[in-house]
Amino acid sequence: MRGLVDAFYDLMDLEPQYAHLRALHPTDLDGSRDKLFWFLCGWLGGPDHYIERFGHPRLRARHLPFPIGIRERDDWLACMGEAMVAVAVPDPLRVRLAESFAGTADWMRNRAGA
Repeated sequence: MRGLVDAFYDLMDLEPQYAHLRALHPTDLDGSRDKLFWFLCGWLGGPDHYIERFGHPRLRARHLPFPIGIRERDDWLACMGEAMVAVAVPDPLRVRLAESFAGTADWMRNRAGA
């Protein structure tokens, strides 16, 4: 899981098409990497590292300060999709994760239309 998270943030940090997503994050991505890794561990049925540190994820509430529209949703999903391919997530799992990520990413939108 750490490899997927690192690939995701590496792509966001390096690829120009994700520069606007990168700009929504702190200069140092270490904390973001840790939080996503801890969250995904529990979300996928492993240890609840995130909950142990921060309590309930409250994903939508925690992301309300950031403008998330259709572009941000779609680019986040594209970046995660590239990361899953980069770390060779097996196709059936990749498809299932992509479906779950898509539902969550759409729920995170807090800007209409954009």
